Amino acid sequence: MAYVATRGGEHAIEQAERLFRSDLGTISRDRVEGIRNSLPYLVDRLMGEASLYEPDLAALALAQAGGDLYEAVLLLRAYRTTQPRIAIAEPVAQADLFTVRRISAAFKDIPGGQILGPTLDYSHRLLQVGVLTGQDYTPEPVVAAAKPAPATQPSIIAWQKAQGLVPDHPIKAVEPEEIPDLTREPLLFPVPRAHKLQSLARADTGGTLALGYATMRGYGDVHPTVNELRLAEAPVRLRHPRGTIFSAGRVRVSQVEIISKSKNLELGFSATFGWNEVKVIAAATLDITSSQPNPGAASTEEFILYHTEPVESSGFCNHFKLPHYVTFQSALDSYRRVKADRKAAPSQAEDGNQHSTKEQEAAL
Repeated sequence: MAYVATRGGEHAIEQAERLFRSDLGTISRDRVEGIRNSLPYLVDRLMGEASLYEPDLAALALAQAGGDLYEAVLLLRAYRTTQPRIAIAEPVAQADLFTVRRISAAFKDIPGGQILGPTLDYSHRLLQVGVLTGQDYTPEPVVAAAKPAPATQPSIIAWQKAQGLVPDHPIKAVEPEEIPDLTREPLLFPVPRAHKLQSLARADTGGTLALGYATMRGYGDVHPTVNELRLAEAPVRLRHPRGTIFSAGRVRVSQVEIISKSKNLELGFSATFGWNEVKVIAAATLDITSSQPNPGAASTEEFILYHTEPVESSGFCNHFKLPHYVTFQSALDSYRRVKADRKAAPSQAEDGNQHSTKEQEAAL
C-alpha cells in the first residue's frame, strides 16, 4: 500500500492537535485518579490490551486520548517499549490466586463452592436517570457473609483429572530465558501455543468477542461450556539475585477454562490482565477452535491472531485517512482511459462497417 506522507501545512497540523487537546482541557492528577476509581473495568481492559499492568498509567493514557481506547493502547504500548525488563516473575498456579469470583457452568457443586463475587450477571439493567437531576446514586452496602470463602481455591481441572474425565498432561518446567515472548519475537506460523495465548491475552476485546461469538453460533466446531472462570489477584513473586524469592504485590487477572463436548472433552484456556470476563471466554473458545485439525478459514491461527491485534488493525484502518493522492490519481487515470476507449469503440466499429459496405458495392 503506497501513500504520500503528510508534509507541508505544519502550522495547520500543529493547530489540529491543539484543537483536539483543547477539547479535553487540563489533565490533572485528580482527573487521572477519577478515571482510575470510576472506570476500573475500562482501565483493566486497557492494561490487558496494552500488556502493561499499571493502573495509573492506564488512566493517564485514557485521559490523554479522551477515552479513545485504541489511541490509549498505542500510548501505553509505546511507553512500555521505553522501559527496561529487570526480572521475570515466578510462575503462578491457580491455587495461589487470591480469588474474588469463581464460578463453573459445567458443575453445580465444585470443590470450594461457587463464589459469585462482583458481577451484574443476575441484576436488572436499570439506568439511574435521577442522577441527572441531582439525586446521587449510592449503591446498597455489601452484607458480610456469615462464613467468608477461603482466599484461595482449588483447581477444578485437578479434580477432573483425578476423576479421569480429562487427560493429565504433566507440566514441564521451563527456564525463564526459554519462555517465548511475543513482545520481542514476531508471530511465525504455526505459532507456539505460548505465543497464541500471549496474543489472545492482549487481543482487542471487541475483535475477540466477534470471532468467538461467530464460532459459538455455528461457524466453528466448538460450543463451549465454562469449566471454571476466575477473577482474582495474582501474586507477583520475584527472585532476588541472591536467590531469595520476595513478593512485589498483586495484579488483577481474569482466567477461564472452557470445555468442549463436540467430540472428546477438550479444554481451552485464556488469561489476561485485569477483570474482563467476556474477553477470556471468547479467547478460550478461539484457543480450541484454532487447534482443530481442519479449522475453517476464519478459525485458523493466522486469521484469528492477525485480526484481533488492536494496534495493527486500528492503525491499518486509520492509515486510510492519510494522503493517497498518487495511487488514487493513478487509478483515476486508468478509469478515464478505459472510459475513453469504450467511447471510441462504437465509432470505430461503425467506420469499419462503412468500409465493408463500400467494398461490397465495388465488387458488385
